[in-house]
Amino acid sequence: MKYLKTYDEKCIGCNQCMTACSLAFFKEDDSAKSAIQVIEKPDGGFHLVVCDQQYRKCVDECPTQAITINKQGVVMINKKLCISCFACVAVCPIDAMRRCDGVLNPFKCVACGVCVKGCPTQAIEIVTEE
Repeated sequence: MKYLKTYDEKCIGCNQCMTACSLAFFKEDDSAKSAIQVIEKPDGGFHLVVCDQQYRKCVDECPTQAITINKQGVVMINKKLCISCFACVAVCPIDAMRRCDGVLNPFKCVACGVCVKGCPTQAIEIVTEE
């Protein structure tokens, strides 16, 4: 199983992870187009929101079976099968399944690691478990 592990206590809110993600997938620096989100906590500090593979409610909710789980345990969206109903976005309990103006399909973290490379404080890492 492959996933991103986050350490909120290390996050300084620089948003470099969001920049790296949006540049990699959408070729522009737009935090709304980042699969990882940095949220400021009301009591100070930051929280990193990224797809948590344990929920998987989106897989069951998808009417066209466009959302599957690959061999590494990563939830994936097949854009050819997706009808952009955004039911997966509505059912996601942690807002990790994303919707953005100008983007036709929902999107989410695919554990590619580009955000890990962009993080100056090692607040994110890729974990692979058997």
